[in-house]
Amino acid sequence: MASYTPVHHADVVIVGGGPAGLVTALSLLRAAPELADRVVVLEKGRYPREKYCAGALGGRGDAILADLDARPDVPGVDVRGMSFVCGAGEREEKLDETIGRVVRRVEFDAALALIAERRGVRVVDGAKVTSVDDDGSAATAHAADGRSWRARVLVGADGVGSSVRKAVGLGPGLLRAQVLEVDTEPTELDGERDVLRFCAFDRALPGYTWDFPTIVDGRALVCRGIYHLKRGDERVDLENKLGAQLAKHGQDIRQVKNKRFAERGFEPATTLARGRMLLVGEAAGIDPITGEGIAQAIEYGAMCGEHVARALRRQAVLGDWTRRVRLSRLGIDLAVRTRLATYFFGPLRPRVESLVLDSPVALRAGCRHFGGLPARAGEIARVLAEAAVRARPAH
Repeated sequence: MASYTPVHHADVVIVGGGPAGLVTALSLLRAAPELADRVVVLEKGRYPREKYCAGALGGRGDAILADLDARPDVPGVDVRGMSFVCGAGEREEKLDETIGRVVRRVEFDAALALIAERRGVRVVDGAKVTSVDDDGSAATAHAADGRSWRARVLVGADGVGSSVRKAVGLGPGLLRAQVLEVDTEPTELDGERDVLRFCAFDRALPGYTWDFPTIVDGRALVCRGIYHLKRGDERVDLENKLGAQLAKHGQDIRQVKNKRFAERGFEPATTLARGRMLLVGEAAGIDPITGEGIAQAIEYGAMCGEHVARALRRQAVLGDWTRRVRLSRLGIDLAVRTRLATYFFGPLRPRVESLVLDSPVALRAGCRHFGGLPARAGEIARVLAEAAVRARPAH
């Protein structure tokens, strides 16, 4: 007897059950509530599942979740400032208000998935999608266990190794990063626990190390890590470099769990839609300078849900997704950051570092941006003016 492979049908299938995918579903149902039970999110793991990530969630992301009435109430550390350290010195800026929080994705994603389920999203975990195809009339996601899901629209929110991205015809991209992180006990060198700390001592490294306060199983720990934006096939001994930073705290990197993962930076020329398939979150690309991705994933999802709802009502065209992203606040911000990456990790790095250290407003403006707080025109103008001066060729 021939074996039967079940095919499930839906209006929208979203591959990937992280913030990008779940917020796409929540935004879609808010815009088109009639699609309840017709939107499916496929997650390869089983909640609550671990997701390696430093967990820094900017306030602009939380603001979108609050607007959707979907802000997960999970353990976290409120953040009010940032610190930047390099060979030339150190600067710290703190605001009077919270600019974000540090969460653990194992808790955050599971809570967000539960919220989505209660709104009418069909969340299917343990569904590892291995391939995707689009026959023109519908797109189909095929899982490793033989199940398939066929839909009018298929959204790829499946991260760095995205199967949907491959089906769209895209390669891995040029802006790829290697990342290594560990969780350790805090030390006297860590300072106050409401600050995100970035260290860029090594100018030969196109990247930085970080120290973020975090909560693990009710314990106050510090997530420490290293981010390396790759240049071609270049590889860096991340364990050795991060180990040197831990040694300053009297800690041994061999005594803690090493968590490695990759990230993909946003490339403005990339096409983010093809046929009935769209890309969001890290499948599309995130901030290549810092690797920050949670808030961007949420922004992608909020926009994509609205776009898909309009397309299904024939008020928009699916293929316009790329253009919409490029013209959005998110797309412009990511394009600027991609451009800045060539400066910060290039020959102008000493000047960029001096700008952050010397300017009384540069790091403060970064804090406000991370927090999604209203920009202060005077501050932004001053930073841009100082940056223009420092970018001039030396005579």
